[in-house]
Amino acid sequence: MTAIVVLTSTESKRLIALAVAQIPEVQHALASGRLIIGNGTTNAFVAEALLGNTVPKWRYAAGVIAGGRLDVTDNDTRFAPFALKQGEPFDGGWVALLQEFERGDVFIKGGNAVDADGNVGVLLASNVGGTVGQMLGITAARGARVVIPIGLEKLIPDVIEAARHCGIDRLDSADGLPVGMAVLTDAEVVTEIEAFEILAGVYAWHVASGGIDGSEGAVTLALEGPQSSVRQALEIAESISGEPPVTRD
Repeated sequence: MTAIVVLTSTESKRLIALAVAQIPEVQHALASGRLIIGNGTTNAFVAEALLGNTVPKWRYAAGVIAGGRLDVTDNDTRFAPFALKQGEPFDGGWVALLQEFERGDVFIKGGNAVDADGNVGVLLASNVGGTVGQMLGITAARGARVVIPIGLEKLIPDVIEAARHCGIDRLDSADGLPVGMAVLTDAEVVTEIEAFEILAGVYAWHVASGGIDGSEGAVTLALEGPQSSVRQALEIAESISGEPPVTRD
């Protein structure tokens, strides 16, 4: 059976979050290991799917592209990343928990760009690298897993090439804050394509992007698989239909 669906940006975030919550390694880290859910609007949806709590999307973000500008949320009202050890909040916070990371632990990290090779770009407004600057060396050195939930609205041709043209001190002008870009090449990327496979066992193809009248940033996907699986995928898409856009609190 084949079908085609259109997902708005926030519907995609909800879909991807539901899928990340079903990844066995994420479930294991939540129950028996260490799990950090980094800041970001998509990650706020992930936290809701994993923990069952309502999370203010704007205040769970750090760096944002909003109002036509590169910006950051107010540090005084920003939610700290969830840091969990064996399913319980870790009193020392995420930076301290990261020091304990080992094989089997999971860091869920947001991203700003993804390409067809699975490279992810993370914009950096901090001149010391922000979250990436603190987590990447530890996760890479110890073999911990990095999962990046990211919608196809953020698909660009080449993340590695894009990073060469960013840099806080090399930019002469910026709409908002100047930024660098870190490139993550070995993370587990979860887009709408992987989400539909995880949740319903169907193949998905990204066939169109964008729209108007509330569908700006939307992605259109073709689905294919056994009839029962495609129907399940359509039921999931219907269940998240109408997810409201993320706005400032």
